[in-house]
Amino acid sequence: MSCINRGLSLSMARLLIIELVLLGLISDFTPAQCNTDSTDVQALQVLYTSLNSPTELTNWNIDSGDPCGESWKGVTCDGSAVVSVGISGLGLSGTMGYLLNDLMSLRTLDLSNNKIHDTIPYQLPPNLTSLNVAGNNLSGSLPYSISNMFTLTYVNVSHNSLSPSVGDIFANLPDLGTLDISFNNFSGDLPVSFSSLSNISSLYVQNNQFIGSINVLLGLPLKTLNVENNQFSGWIPQEILSLPTFIYDGNSFDNGPAPPRPPFSPPPYGRSRNRHKTGSGTRISPTSDAQSSESDNKPSAGQIVVIALGSFLVVALALLAVVFCIRKSKRKVSGTRASRGSLSVGSNEGHTEMHDQRVKSVATVVDLKPPPADKVMVDKISKSGSINRMKSPIIAASYTVTALQTATNSFSQEYIIGEGSLGRVYKAEFPNGKTMAIKKIDNAALSLQEEDNFLEAVSNMSRFRHPHIVALAGYCAEHGQRLLVYEYVGNGSLHEVLHFSDDDSKTFSWNERVRVALGTARALEYLHEVCLPSVVHRNFKSANILLDEELNPHLSDCGLAALTPNTERQVSTQVVGSFGYSAPEFALSGIYTVKSDVYSFGVVMLELLTGRKPLDSSRVRSEQSLVRWATPQLHDIDALAKMVDPTLNGMYPAKSLSRFADIITLCVQPEPEFRPSMSEVVQALVRLVQRASVVKRRPSEESGFAYKTMDHEAGDLSF
Repeated sequence: MSCINRGLSLSMARLLIIELVLLGLISDFTPAQCNTDSTDVQALQVLYTSLNSPTELTNWNIDSGDPCGESWKGVTCDGSAVVSVGISGLGLSGTMGYLLNDLMSLRTLDLSNNKIHDTIPYQLPPNLTSLNVAGNNLSGSLPYSISNMFTLTYVNVSHNSLSPSVGDIFANLPDLGTLDISFNNFSGDLPVSFSSLSNISSLYVQNNQFIGSINVLLGLPLKTLNVENNQFSGWIPQEILSLPTFIYDGNSFDNGPAPPRPPFSPPPYGRSRNRHKTGSGTRISPTSDAQSSESDNKPSAGQIVVIALGSFLVVALALLAVVFCIRKSKRKVSGTRASRGSLSVGSNEGHTEMHDQRVKSVATVVDLKPPPADKVMVDKISKSGSINRMKSPIIAASYTVTALQTATNSFSQEYIIGEGSLGRVYKAEFPNGKTMAIKKIDNAALSLQEEDNFLEAVSNMSRFRHPHIVALAGYCAEHGQRLLVYEYVGNGSLHEVLHFSDDDSKTFSWNERVRVALGTARALEYLHEVCLPSVVHRNFKSANILLDEELNPHLSDCGLAALTPNTERQVSTQVVGSFGYSAPEFALSGIYTVKSDVYSFGVVMLELLTGRKPLDSSRVRSEQSLVRWATPQLHDIDALAKMVDPTLNGMYPAKSLSRFADIITLCVQPEPEFRPSMSEVVQALVRLVQRASVVKRRPSEESGFAYKTMDHEAGDLSF
């Protein structure tokens, strides 16, 4: 018995050991299943910090954690990936952070009905299907990265303070079904890219300051449209009036029926619907299919007439064919007198006459429904008689020379506010009290003098929509004059603030300098990576960065590279490259690309850091070229501290300054292929802004460089 008991004891012990081993394996394996992707964890921790670490977000923390395994409030996971963040209506304040784009698996982001302020981050989770940030205190514009979020089906940014205009960022969103941008401060025309929303069913743009017509919405599969309380004008197209739900109070629409469609125009989208008014500006309820099915099955009197006429035309054409064959056979028998030359001339004349009639016919159709004055489609009949049509209309006002002369006192000397290679810039004061800036282009400087080429460049420039790009408001192309009308930015240029400011009491602070760098970086990113095809600025410099009253940057002269002056081609590349901003490849070969713009941006960053001009002949020879003097010292801490603009009076952030220098080093590399893209520069500057901590330099420090360590400043600058 004792042996049996001992055997049982050993067996039980072995089973117990195996059980413990299995439990250990299970306990080791379980955390791996619910362990959240480290990139997702970091992105959520940055969001948590940016929202001021609210207690409402239970289980969230900034040190460590497992959002998927620890059930962070509002976070939903699929395996180890975060697929949804829904934290609406919790009274959260702060900002949205700068790492949301690292949430690669996120499909739903709902931060609505909180007190979040500042701008919507430029980079959002790229694979979102639903974005809801409604009911916050967000300002700025819609981020242009939305244009690349192809999977979006729902976007709601309503009840914020977004402005000034909605960019053309909707061309590549085929699945977007609901878009709500209501109750903001958007102005200008509805974006042309709205016409590409092939799956849109609900659109809400009410309570903004939109102007122009709503014709861009024609042909969309809309079921609900709300445009009330804007400044829309013109007639409401019948097919929009026929939508199931259409709300349009509080606008300046023309009374009466819309003018008829041009001949041979396609029928409106969808079935026709009866109009029912449920209030002065609300349309609801279509005609049911059952009501119309009976009438659809019976041919109408008009259809019978059309069939009869068609039959008659077939018979007539057959008779004409017989007559033509008889006459042709007679010409073959007796018609040898006419020479081939006369037949050729007769044939050409007939062709020309027919072509003229065809052109007249097209002109007649166009005249029936002229385009709006602020959206001109340019048609030109060439010498050969063909029609040259621009690819896209001009979304800008057309001014007369007389109006611009009146606004500038006949372009008098006292109205000049600037001068460049293309001509002078004048301050214009219009009778309605509006102030604009007019660039009067010297025709002798144009390399493309044909009117249609100038207008094509204007058409492209008129489409730029970015808060940090000076908007083209209008143009003039009459009596041989070429003028561009821009919004007026009246606080001078960055060049003037850095190098010619007489007011010592107004220090251009470090934070303001970084903000200028970030704003202009975003403008270049938009030109390079959002515009299709990419737009190379070619003349990026501090004099073309205009500042408003709040020192926000506005990049000017965007798109003017198409009007390159002839004189520049006559100047040697060595001289062009010596002005301090031009990249080495341009100075050597005349080649200029987006990476050349990146180099110029790096030079402007050097100006912001040092307060020096890119080329200064008043300094000793070794310090005349800013890039050559500064580049070798950017990684030397002691030297870097001595390079900082003395007008900052020692007020600069420790690590931020070093990171700023790192970005400059990458931008001004001699080889263009090693320079970062502007989107990478933007991301680096955003990180810098988030981590910056301004400190006062201590006089006792010989290096003049102060350090302040912060927990959340960990991590190196990387592209």
